[in-house]
Amino acid sequence: MPVLQTPLKRLPRRRRSPLPGLGLTLGVTVTFVTLIVLLPLLGLGWQLGQLGWSDYIFVMTDSRTLAALRITLTAAAAATVANGLFGLLLAWVLVRYRFPGRAALDALVDLPFALPTAVAGIALVSLYSQNGWIGALTAPFGFEIAYSWAGIVIAMIFTSVPFAVRAIQPLIEELDPAEEAAALTLGASRWQIFRAVTLPQLMPGILTGTGLSFVRSLGEFGAVIFIAGNIPFETEIASLLIMIRLDEFDYPAAAAIAGTMLALSLILLVAINIAQTRLYRRFETGA
Repeated sequence: MPVLQTPLKRLPRRRRSPLPGLGLTLGVTVTFVTLIVLLPLLGLGWQLGQLGWSDYIFVMTDSRTLAALRITLTAAAAATVANGLFGLLLAWVLVRYRFPGRAALDALVDLPFALPTAVAGIALVSLYSQNGWIGALTAPFGFEIAYSWAGIVIAMIFTSVPFAVRAIQPLIEELDPAEEAAALTLGASRWQIFRAVTLPQLMPGILTGTGLSFVRSLGEFGAVIFIAGNIPFETEIASLLIMIRLDEFDYPAAAAIAGTMLALSLILLVAINIAQTRLYRRFETGA
């Protein structure tokens, strides 16, 4: 008796992804990261390797270097505080209110991303110098903005405020108005609602936005050098000092300052990511 043979079912064909395969995409990604990120970092690390520990300490404890770092850090901190407050307010207005020109204002937030920083610096000088529209109003009171520490802060605010706004804006859009309405019916004031209901949900965005704003301000160069005045020990920032050391062919000293700024930025970014993750977990668990 012949044995009936049942044909094997055809295995379903694996659908091909519209994107290229893993090998091609991974190869392009690794190549891009290597050329754009890793090689410059390796070059910086090689320059740092030319310095001994004592040489590094000598460069970083130089009075001019310390003054440049102090000016940069304090100005970046002041700009970050301003961006945190103004960025939250601007993001709130853009999301919660409808008014003529809202779309234009929303587009202007991204202007510092598209505008060359040198052009921004020239524009700020024309506004805040003694002959500028705003500087002419403050000069009679003895308050000079351009070519001072205040000018550095304003330049840093201008170039980094989009980070704060764009990090907070999506979280405001995701807020549930029902939670605020429920708190209002329970007798909470507007301030209590904002502090207890709204602000905890916005904290991850505020932390991310202000952190990125601070890191961006640390490395700002083009907009600041036009309005700072670049006076050693008074208005000279760390980025400009690095450029000066390069012009002097003192590459190890420039690498030491640049490496310190890079390490500080990386530490801040890692801390921001860790804090952001913990805030999201705490919010999800309700702890």
